[in-house]
Amino acid sequence: MAWSVFTLRKENRSFGFLSLFLSKFYFILSRNFVYLSLHTSNPKTVTKNMEEFSTGTDPRVPAVKPDSKPSSLEEVPLEAASAAVSEDAEVDKDLLCPICMQIIKDAFLTSCGHSFCYMCIITHLRNKSDCPCCSQFLTNNQLFPNILLDKLLKKTSARQISKTASPVEQFRQALQQGYEVTIKELDNLLSLLAEKKRKMEQEEAERNMQILLDFLQCLRKQKVDELNEIQTDLQFIKEDINSVERHRVDLYRARDRYSVKLRMLGDDSSTRKPWSSSMDKNNSGIVSSSLNIRGGMPAGNLQNKKIDGKTQLSGHVSQRKDALSGADSQGFNQSGLSVARKKRIHAQFNDLQECYLQKRRQLANQLHIKQESDKNVIHREGYNAGLADFQSVLSTFTQYSRLRVIAEVRLGDLFHSANIVSSIEFDRDDELFATAGVSRRIKVFDLSMVLNEPADVHCPVVEMSTRSKLSCLSWNKHWKNHIASSDYEGIVTVWDVTTRQSLMEYEEHEKRAWSVDFSRTDPSMLVSGSDDCKVKVWCTKQEASVINIDMKANICCVKYNPGSSNFIAVGSADHHIHYYDLRNISSPLHVFSGHKKAVSYVKFLSENELASASTDSTLRLWDVKENLPV
Repeated sequence: MAWSVFTLRKENRSFGFLSLFLSKFYFILSRNFVYLSLHTSNPKTVTKNMEEFSTGTDPRVPAVKPDSKPSSLEEVPLEAASAAVSEDAEVDKDLLCPICMQIIKDAFLTSCGHSFCYMCIITHLRNKSDCPCCSQFLTNNQLFPNILLDKLLKKTSARQISKTASPVEQFRQALQQGYEVTIKELDNLLSLLAEKKRKMEQEEAERNMQILLDFLQCLRKQKVDELNEIQTDLQFIKEDINSVERHRVDLYRARDRYSVKLRMLGDDSSTRKPWSSSMDKNNSGIVSSSLNIRGGMPAGNLQNKKIDGKTQLSGHVSQRKDALSGADSQGFNQSGLSVARKKRIHAQFNDLQECYLQKRRQLANQLHIKQESDKNVIHREGYNAGLADFQSVLSTFTQYSRLRVIAEVRLGDLFHSANIVSSIEFDRDDELFATAGVSRRIKVFDLSMVLNEPADVHCPVVEMSTRSKLSCLSWNKHWKNHIASSDYEGIVTVWDVTTRQSLMEYEEHEKRAWSVDFSRTDPSMLVSGSDDCKVKVWCTKQEASVINIDMKANICCVKYNPGSSNFIAVGSADHHIHYYDLRNISSPLHVFSGHKKAVSYVKFLSENELASASTDSTLRLWDVKENLPV
């Protein structure tokens, strides 16, 4: 080859220069093609290189199909490029597709020198006919596979995988690639693996045993605590049973003493008459005998006296029987009443049990703290305060069984939907009460007229029309002529009952407003809750809300604490009652859980007692001060 070239140079120097130029140009062109594939993100560099090494030939020359066995001229620039890839810190950016910004998969080269993923560039050309990098006109016929770049990407990915792979994965890959290992090395490796496996199994078994032991110890501690709690509760119950039995015996003794006194008084009054009659009989008998002896009273009169004594005795016995029968009937009525009360207790036994244990434990804790603070406390066995408190609850619970209707307001057809009443509210002095509902009217009635003047249909003393169906009313406890309403459109309105006009309208709620309530301590403040999961506090002196509380569930009811305008109770559709301090609304002060469905109504019975009603058909009482269910 060298001799031929030398001969060509000797024979024709121009042909020698041409051959050398073509060989060098082919080498430079191949190296530049790899460089272009790695730096497709810089159009200026591509254009510059293309201008420097362009010879007027078709730009599609670099994309010629390579042979199955690459030549040495192709291997040299590929190794150099691989070395450049390992040394260049920003090579990862150059290997990304400009469209999907991921590592190029199935690289294809455009006629303008940019490389893309095949699916990315095909999808792009379905919508536009230009290059995504340089905006040059481009079609599917101007795309060619970039084989060298694909090889480089495969080597780069394999190198990255080998760097991040675990030793086991590297060893597996080495075996798959044909790495030779001797039998002795394999035996040593297997023995090491077996020892490692045995050690790991031993550690796993020890961990499992430790976990099981911890569980059993925790379970034993929990059951011991439960047993101690049950034993303590049994001790409380035993002490209370003894106390109740002693008081019961005292009551029986007092009743017996009282009955003995009554019997003695009754016997005293009843025995005087028989004694006097017997004395009369004796005296009369003596007199009669003497008269008979002397020839006085005849024997027939004596028979009449005996008959009169028998009739008096029989009358006394019948009176005693009537008294006993009356006592028996009274005892029967009392026994029937006690049976009814016992049935109510059994129906609510679980709740009453929780109430008893809570009061008893709370009292025991208070006594324990008191004993710790005062060592000179004298322990006295008797009727403790916790049992007395629970007895009052139990007596009140079983004392009443129904409500008695004292008056009824008829608003028309009971089965007509327009007559549904959704809210009723009394004024400050309990002289007037207002009703509202689906009829879109606020009707104010005089309570004394309703109670004292029964009629088929009662006429309201004041009636106000509204734009929407009403859901709730709240009468101002300071200004008797002010009443607030909330409606299905989310509007909260303050009305003047005297003028029958609206004073303020608040329209910030986005959905139905279910509840509204005036503050008892600050007459200018009122609060509302809506289906938009928001609680809003309003001031009658401002047109916009002053406080906004966002919650996660629908608001069914809101109420101010009667002792302070800083605290509100919110009944929600999440089955909970949220008790807020309006000075810090970031989180509720207390959250009362116990209802199984939405809390539809809340009402303060006092500053510390809160009653709640739910669609789970239960009423519950809470202590907002101690954060306890009562």
